[in-house]
Amino acid sequence: MTVLTTVLTAWLTRRAWRELAYLVSGVFAGLPAVVLALVGVVATAASVLTVGLPLLVGVLAVARRLPRYFRGPARRLLGWDWSDPPPLPGRTVWRRIRALPADPTAWRALMYGVAHWPVMLAGAYPGLICLVLAPVAVTCPLWWPLVPDGWRALDTTTWAGTWWIALQGAAVLLATPWWLRLMVLLDRLLVRGLLHPTRSQRRIADLEAGRAALQSDAAALLRRVERDLHDGTQARLVALGLTLARIEHRSTQETVRELAADARGTVTEALAELRDIVRGMHPPALDDGLDVALATLAARSAVPADVSVSLATRPPDATASAVYFAVAELLTNVARHAGATRVRIDLRAASGRLRLTVTDDGRGGAACPAGAQGSAGSAAGTGLAGLTRRAAALDGSLAVDSPAGGPTTVTMILPERP
Repeated sequence: MTVLTTVLTAWLTRRAWRELAYLVSGVFAGLPAVVLALVGVVATAASVLTVGLPLLVGVLAVARRLPRYFRGPARRLLGWDWSDPPPLPGRTVWRRIRALPADPTAWRALMYGVAHWPVMLAGAYPGLICLVLAPVAVTCPLWWPLVPDGWRALDTTTWAGTWWIALQGAAVLLATPWWLRLMVLLDRLLVRGLLHPTRSQRRIADLEAGRAALQSDAAALLRRVERDLHDGTQARLVALGLTLARIEHRSTQETVRELAADARGTVTEALAELRDIVRGMHPPALDDGLDVALATLAARSAVPADVSVSLATRPPDATASAVYFAVAELLTNVARHAGATRVRIDLRAASGRLRLTVTDDGRGGAACPAGAQGSAGSAAGTGLAGLTRRAAALDGSLAVDSPAGGPTTVTMILPERP
């Protein structure tokens, strides 16, 4: 009884009408994707020519947008959803363009554009025809006697024969929602197979999300430890130093004064080491923003430094710390090895990435560490290898351009949001 009720009331549910609307809208929305695929076929066939390959790259670049394009109506009408495609590998525009012809995401999206439109057409056309003709056939026994003989186009000459036509119309009317559901299910399978991220892509996304969470937790832990050391341990050492100073000044015995003075010196050294450790965990200057922190570094630099910062939003703590320590290390290198008279620090955000450039007018010849890009000189021990590892840990890169005679330019590129 439940199955019969479900069959008889299929058109009374919102699902049937939503699926019909999805199929009809897919006929019109899918047509541009079919045209794009045809252009891609032509471009692939002509890719041996100079005009074919650029056209193919353009088609694949547009095809990568198709998952978002098709997700809109699917989300509104059917409640489907899927994630955006993963970004192309490569940190420069040229490398991303070169990666497009071998990008499986673009080709799978293009294949979906080809397969999606016939499915939509196969579902929408019978659905619309059914809505128009099935009610006419079902009501045939009512209106057939009222139509003149010359106007009757149905394959029946008797009123009793109209009941067979009505029965056929009722069968089509009841079966059409299930045909629509079948076509939507077929499209759902295509979406899962071609637009959803693959298992490896989902695994990579999970790992990246886990790493970002670990980086955030590590940054928060370091800030908490830094605050505890600053407000707790450091305050107790200061109090201990003051107590030893009072003992030193109030004691009448020379031996006690000497012991108190030695202990106070030890406490002073411990405080200095503790402050260095605290600054290494989380520089307090970063609490006021990266621009203030870099300006503070430039003011303390042994070589005069100019700072230019152009950021629309405040970067995460992990990224800000990486930039801060990179600038601190580079300023130290310039003061020790470059023999420069001026340093220029430039930090700006573009296309979701932070670009830090530190340029000095020194003698050049800075060594290019393994894994970094750029021209290498003869000097070694500049600390650039550590900066390279710090940048790589955040999916960034470090480039060194330091010809003999200078100038030296070190460029670090980091994701704005890890």
